[in-house]
Amino acid sequence: MMKANDLLLKAIEETANLRKNETFIVKDLFKGYEWNRVTRSDRLLLGTLFLNYANNEQDSIIPIDKTSSGQQKYQKR
Repeated sequence: MMKANDLLLKAIEETANLRKNETFIVKDLFKGYEWNRVTRSDRLLLGTLFLNYANNEQDSIIPIDKTSSGQQKYQKR
């Protein structure tokens, strides 16, 4: 099973497949069965790591708002 840092790298790689101005949540970057195999604690940590990445490490992905269930939404520039 992949850990949070490995999942972060995979998520970052998957953002290359997104179109400009496309809105997504981190869960969208994984296949359903892959996401279901990630523990809740690793999902939460991944969310924090990805938000930190979006805020600090680059400008092509920006956090926008949250979903009704509290998940952070992002947009690719």
